Amino acid sequence: MLIRPIVRTDLAQLFELSRVAGVGLTAAQPSEDSLARLIDISVASFAGSAATKANYLFAFEDEGRERLIGTSGIASELGSDEVRYCFRLGTAVSCSREIGVHRQLQTLFLTNDQTGASELVALYLHPEYRRGGNGALLSKARLLFIAEFPQRFAERIVGGLRGVCDETGASPFWDGLGRHFYRTPYIREDYLSGVSGRGLIGELMPQHPVYTAFLPEEARAAIATPHPTARPARALLEGEGFHFHGHIDIFDGGPILEAPRHEIRSLRQSQVVEAVEGEAGEGRPYLVSNRKTEDFRVIVARGEVVDGRFALSAQDLDRLRLAAGQSLRVVPAAR
Repeated sequence: MLIRPIVRTDLAQLFELSRVAGVGLTAAQPSEDSLARLIDISVASFAGSAATKANYLFAFEDEGRERLIGTSGIASELGSDEVRYCFRLGTAVSCSREIGVHRQLQTLFLTNDQTGASELVALYLHPEYRRGGNGALLSKARLLFIAEFPQRFAERIVGGLRGVCDETGASPFWDGLGRHFYRTPYIREDYLSGVSGRGLIGELMPQHPVYTAFLPEEARAAIATPHPTARPARALLEGEGFHFHGHIDIFDGGPILEAPRHEIRSLRQSQVVEAVEGEAGEGRPYLVSNRKTEDFRVIVARGEVVDGRFALSAQDLDRLRLAAGQSLRVVPAAR
């Protein structure tokens, strides 16, 4: 398995992958034009020539089958080219000593709190490959890119989790709140957010606090609740040091986790070491990156760091497009 930057020749396979993903994967909607733009922005971002905010998209490739099996990405700066909206959970207190009432009511505030943060996005793995820790490897590989090029990213990193929705894309949170202001089904709204930007929709959402007690029971239950398929992603982010601070997605109510960049576990634990050629390694699995930008590559290899060196087979060096004596960045694949 190999993780690398997406390239234009991946378009056809990315389109097919997006069709498998269906609704709810905003960054990979089934439109060839939008996906082509996404790839072009990513290529320019890796090259350092993006005209707008940088967005990096990584491809997870089954090398033996030359098949694109997953994606993950990083948006470098939220709110730099359009307003970024989310809801923040709050509490309103009603109290009267005279009649003996003290009530705490949950509220939703429309905010721009995520402006300026970097975001982990577009994590998707084909169902046939959801085994053997592949999802964790796909997600963690992009953290090595942040560790290598911290100047390209904000000090605060956020990661949104897919919220509750059914197989048709219907979201109880959107049905209970958002559709009253936009009058469009969630599946269409999610498509618009991926193609045209979330700012347009956010501007039409309620600008005053919303008491969640007025929402249907199904909508309240969906607040800050991840989709069952997103629970492993949540566990992974929390294992990296991400926490929930009361922010949720404006469409499906999914929780948004965040962490200071310098506190993310894989960034702190990664090491820069020298590559040496040797036999196929024994020991625990490591994520190994070649420290390049446009040709950034990550593989999994077994071994140990000994005296600042990490042994790789000639085949693995070739996969990374490196030679012995060059430097690597490595981090244990499991914490």
